Amino acid sequence: MKITLKDGSVREYAESKSIYEIAQDISEGLARVACCGKVDGKVMDLRTVIGQDCELSILTANDKEGLSTVRHTTSHVLAEAVKNLFPDAKLTIGPSIENGFYYDFDHAPFSREDLDRLEEEMKKIVREDLPLERFTLPREEAIRFMEERQEPYKVELIRDLPEDAEISFYRQGEFVDLCAGPHLMSTKGIKAFKLTSSSGAYWRGKSENAMLQRIYGTAFNKKEELAEYLEYLDNIKNRDHNKLGREMELFTTVEVIGQGLPLLMPKGAKIIQTLQRWIEDEEEKRGYLRTKTPLMAKSDLYKISGHWDHYKEGMFVLGDEEKDKEVLALRPMTCPFQYYVYKASQKSYRDLPLRYGETSTLFRNEDSGEMHGLTRVRQFTISEGHLIVRPDQMVEEFKGCLALAKYCLGVLGVGDDVTYRLSKWDPNNQEKYIGTPEIWEETQGHIRQVLTELGIPFYEAEGEAAFYGPKVDIQAKNVYGKEDTMITIQWDAVLAEQFDMYYIDQNGDKVRPYIIHRTSMGCYERTLAWLIEKYEGKFPTWLCPEQVRVLPISDKYEEYAVSVEQKLKENGILATTDKRSEKIGYKIREARIDKLPYMLIVGQKEAEEGKVSVRSRFAGDEGSKDLEEFIDQICKEIRTKEIRKEVVSEQK
Repeated sequence: MKITLKDGSVREYAESKSIYEIAQDISEGLARVACCGKVDGKVMDLRTVIGQDCELSILTANDKEGLSTVRHTTSHVLAEAVKNLFPDAKLTIGPSIENGFYYDFDHAPFSREDLDRLEEEMKKIVREDLPLERFTLPREEAIRFMEERQEPYKVELIRDLPEDAEISFYRQGEFVDLCAGPHLMSTKGIKAFKLTSSSGAYWRGKSENAMLQRIYGTAFNKKEELAEYLEYLDNIKNRDHNKLGREMELFTTVEVIGQGLPLLMPKGAKIIQTLQRWIEDEEEKRGYLRTKTPLMAKSDLYKISGHWDHYKEGMFVLGDEEKDKEVLALRPMTCPFQYYVYKASQKSYRDLPLRYGETSTLFRNEDSGEMHGLTRVRQFTISEGHLIVRPDQMVEEFKGCLALAKYCLGVLGVGDDVTYRLSKWDPNNQEKYIGTPEIWEETQGHIRQVLTELGIPFYEAEGEAAFYGPKVDIQAKNVYGKEDTMITIQWDAVLAEQFDMYYIDQNGDKVRPYIIHRTSMGCYERTLAWLIEKYEGKFPTWLCPEQVRVLPISDKYEEYAVSVEQKLKENGILATTDKRSEKIGYKIREARIDKLPYMLIVGQKEAEEGKVSVRSRFAGDEGSKDLEEFIDQICKEIRTKEIRKEVVSEQK
């Protein structure tokens, strides 16, 4: 057989050989660092035997797939360490992920001290240089094998495999795990690793299943690479909105109020107010009509929309259908309410499109394990809207919604930080959805064409659609790499039928409209979290809850400082005066810690000449300026929503 290597050279062998044996034949040095192989583009274990002509690349930890193999093997070493120290823990799954690996265990929560002990145990296992041996078993024998080891989750995984699946295991010493691989040849190939955190996770990601304990870790080929990554982790922890937002007194949570119910403090509430006023004004410019609808409704409404059948578990229900005459539920979305605004009077084809917008407070019964800071909460507010349109208007209106979303992202400075996802239905699970397969394929095709025409790069995800229509989800990642949906634009061709919505066309006939469900900026709380992390709390001036702080050099100039503050406020600038009897250097340091965009230092010269000495995050000492000149400058910056770049260190 002929093996074509990555460099184009060809090696010929008379008999079958494993990838590892071929690596040895090329060079013993290559075999020592080999992690896995790629055969005709498919990643395979080093133990894989090749018996025919193919293209082969030997992958090391310098390759993405090779490093993934290192991390996958490290997850197995973690699992062995857990079984050594906590024998009652039950194994589930332990894959490599983008920046490391994790393993889920059915066990009590792990403390940081537990993780430190596990790391020491893992180091012992690595030093033992245990070979990893792959073997397979028939289905029933594989089930018995794991039943004897009292690993119920592994038994469940085996039962769910296809009938013709090859059921493979890897053994390292006394430890055995169900796994498809690939893996290193020996534990000695693990050079540098760290267990980073632990958290709860539902078995198979479903809240009705057992709560497991997930241990996260990472591994690299060199200690220097690990140290660099751990330093990076420390940096992003300081940008985590859940930490930084509390330190800056933007929001807090209280146990007696409840999980997923954050309190926005005055500074955070001011940022949300600024965002909300901007969005509402922008929507009004684009022809949106504002509505204000109830926060709850009878269950009857949600039965018409389909939410009762498809979404009830995610709703807060008030009452019991078996006992109470009337059962209410807090609204998880506004669409059914706005439909009745539309239905309040008969509409003609000339009335369409109708664009309804509402700053909507919504309620969703999120699982406790899913909630985090401001990104996943039980009560939140969104820039929600529904467009009722004629079918011939649908494409242009959908494009208009995309244009508004892109505009908002651009103004916030995050337009380059997102990806676009076409969220489709799952044709293999049709009971989750309403509407015919033909409607779903047609509407998904329309969205695909719109995105293509607009030149917007996108990817497709099956099973991510809402139960009544496909959508464009605009996705962004937090500092830890977890992806969240920030903005949604949805094509709905079915709910008008459910609610008997129609308009009168040119011929006097009743016609069903189409509906676009959309947000222009998404959830305000989640957006605030995003912006905290994006700007590390140093928001653009127009968004800052305190834009200017006036700093008198001494008490003698407090009166002038207050007059400057008053003049700033008269021009709509959010300003305060630091009247404390502290040295000016201390006041400046405090203002820097508070991440203020501008400080105005005033003393005798400034008071006599009607000037201010300007210091900013952006240029450091900007020198002395007439007060009116500074006001004109900052008002323009706020009005245009300029995002000034920092050109000096805050330490200067």
